[in-house]
Amino acid sequence: MRTLVLTGPGGAGVSTLAAAAAVRAAGAGRSTLLLSRQPVPVAGLADVPGLQVRTVDAGTAVERFWAGTVAPAAGALPQLALPPASSVTPLPGAAELALFAELGRASADLVVVDAGSPADAAALLALPATLRWWLDRLLPPGARALGAIRSAAVTSGAARRGPVDAALALLPQLEELLAVDRLADVAGTAVALAAVPRPGTAAALRGTATALGLHGLRPGIVLARVLPDDGTGEWWRARRAEQDAELDALAELAPVHRVPETASSPADAAAATALLGDLPLPGGGLPGAGLPAPATERLDGGWELGVPLPFAERGAVGLTRWEDDLVVTAAGARRSLRLDPLLRRCEVTGGRITDAGSADARLVVSFRPDPQLWPADLLAAVRRTP
Repeated sequence: MRTLVLTGPGGAGVSTLAAAAAVRAAGAGRSTLLLSRQPVPVAGLADVPGLQVRTVDAGTAVERFWAGTVAPAAGALPQLALPPASSVTPLPGAAELALFAELGRASADLVVVDAGSPADAAALLALPATLRWWLDRLLPPGARALGAIRSAAVTSGAARRGPVDAALALLPQLEELLAVDRLADVAGTAVALAAVPRPGTAAALRGTATALGLHGLRPGIVLARVLPDDGTGEWWRARRAEQDAELDALAELAPVHRVPETASSPADAAAATALLGDLPLPGGGLPGAGLPAPATERLDGGWELGVPLPFAERGAVGLTRWEDDLVVTAAGARRSLRLDPLLRRCEVTGGRITDAGSADARLVVSFRPDPQLWPADLLAAVRRTP
């Protein structure tokens, strides 16, 4: 199974291009699902063989979850008065959670995700790691083991059900959701950036590429909405020169596929798929968007951890160490990276950005053995070994 995520700034035609990609894939004989948080702006998609279209509404998803999970779990607590599902207001992030849940339930060969703006796409891609982080903080393994014992005691009648048990009843739902995380397969995930090549577009999308890189992904292609070739006049020549300069900048992010701009939106599925021309799709030429995993290198007296962070600039990356995690902040996104057992026993001595501002930019973090966590003889051996 493959996943294609489309994102871009407002006005770039993300929803239309997502619909076009889905129709193209279904027309090639692949079972395809188009996921979007808003109505698809192309008519006739329901009649395309092999294509499913699912509009994800956060409010409806929250009502379903509340009625099917929260209310039954809290039913044993008569002292707790819960509002009906129809009165529940979705929390911030509910839209991303609903979209992520639908993605986990998908069974198509290709799922095309209309991820909306770059900020919305970054929130979706960060959601699995964020959920795991909060679960580990609020319910670490030890607490989960005690919770399982308590649940067994409640079931057997040896203990009375309380608010903690209602919360523990929700845990399997989250774990089941995270167990089917399609976005964790970075090799099977492709990201397409939609853009209108105007001054500043490439600079803004460089930040998007950095945020993607923080989650192990990079753009596979840029879908650039370009002017037709038949324009005339001074304005047209100036606008074309401006466009061509920005296309060169966009090409630094990923290969550019030109999508001819039209006077109106596509009237139907056939007109939408014609927008993409010979664009390859995931599984048919468009590569996955995975970056190399963070790698550790042995140095004299210590180690270095290299984290790919495309287009990151010096001074624009935050780095902290908290217990066994390395917390990286860049381009408005944050990710907590779990250190391997070796580096957990080391101290962070510094960090730097190599190849800053380029597609090959990396965050390099240096470590040295922590004398309090290393036996003296082993520490001496490490210091002697180049």
